[in-house]
Amino acid sequence: MDETSIKVGGHWKYLYRAVDKAGHTVDFVLTAKRDRAAAQRFLTRAIGNNGLPESIAIDKSGANTAGIEGYNVEHDATIAIRQCKYLNNIVEQDHRAVKRIVRPMLGFKSFHCARVILAGIEIMHMIRKGQMQSNGGRTLSAAQQFYSLVAG
Repeated sequence: MDETSIKVGGHWKYLYRAVDKAGHTVDFVLTAKRDRAAAQRFLTRAIGNNGLPESIAIDKSGANTAGIEGYNVEHDATIAIRQCKYLNNIVEQDHRAVKRIVRPMLGFKSFHCARVILAGIEIMHMIRKGQMQSNGGRTLSAAQQFYSLVAG
């Protein structure tokens, strides 16, 4: 679990992202602030969609630490926090794919626009990583997977 900054309307906003051991995107959300409440909201959403993890690797971010500890207290969970400089390298490298597309845009004009476009970027990144399900056991190209989202 980690966050990266994105410029929206001339101000920095935060894209929280979670990636599993295999490099698959677990969840993502764009927030206006980087604080305990934002980290806890993201964690609650990610756990609600994907289940409770045994441990979470984060950097030295105080907001993420407080968010996980707050979640543990509020939901009587025992999620272990692993804070090491190199443990969250998978998510740090995964940020590059999003930043590579966002950087030439020079930021976004509105928060709503940023949220919608970042969701599309994340979905396409998930398709490229092979995370999407294929129908009937056959392998679909990235374009076919994208079109199946629109049609289905």
